[in-house]
Amino acid sequence: MSTPWIESAGTDLAVSRGVVGAGLVLAGVVVVALLLGAVRLGARVRRREPPPPRPEEQPRLPDDGPVREVLENREPNEVPRSRHRLTPHRLDGHGTAATRPGPPHRGK
Repeated sequence: MSTPWIESAGTDLAVSRGVVGAGLVLAGVVVVALLLGAVRLGARVRRREPPPPRPEEQPRLPDDGPVREVLENREPNEVPRSRHRLTPHRLDGHGTAATRPGPPHRGK
């Protein structure tokens, strides 16, 4: 007492699973191919770049320390409060006031 449509449905289901499996394998192969291509392209670009500088080509700090290093302590300068909105052109040079020199720098 078998019905042909049940056998046909089982066969169709098996075929569709096979197609899905083959599709997944194909997608995996495509992803691996793209990754290998990206690695080869990266290696080709890396070969065209100049080599990293050797230790003797690295910049060195002068013997007497950093050049023009200044340590300053800024004086507090509050933003004026008003009822009206304060726009940048109404600020009177805030942040540009002279500063007093900081403590002397101790060299290492």
